[in-house]
Amino acid sequence: MKLEELRIYQASMKVGDRIWEQTASWDIFAKDTIGKQWVRAADSIAANISEGYGRYHFKENRNFLFYARGSLSETKTWLEKAYRRELIAEKIYHVILSELENLAPQLNSYIRSIGSKQNTVQEPQEIYGTSVDSGDQ
Repeated sequence: MKLEELRIYQASMKVGDRIWEQTASWDIFAKDTIGKQWVRAADSIAANISEGYGRYHFKENRNFLFYARGSLSETKTWLEKAYRRELIAEKIYHVILSELENLAPQLNSYIRSIGSKQNTVQEPQEIYGTSVDSGDQ
């Protein structure tokens, strides 16, 4: 399965895009104090899923998924701050909160599924067009 086919990755990309759309029109002070942090945290969810997916050791993959879970929690904090400081409407707050709350159990399920795998896997030889056992260097 390709990274782009993972539902958790698709959902996290959607959340990041939605938050970008919200912050893009804010004034400089709001963008600089909350907007940048919120966008970075939200984008970090998908980025960490992606980075973990690119690893060929399940323990490393899981570790990046834990980072993604931390970024999800941070994203919720910035959402709350944006709402309390009246930077987003209540309707948008509830839409994004719902997306994040739906993302959390999906991410936890994905982490559990990674944990049930072996500790390592063989890196696909076709990526480099060489055999790992050939001894060529």
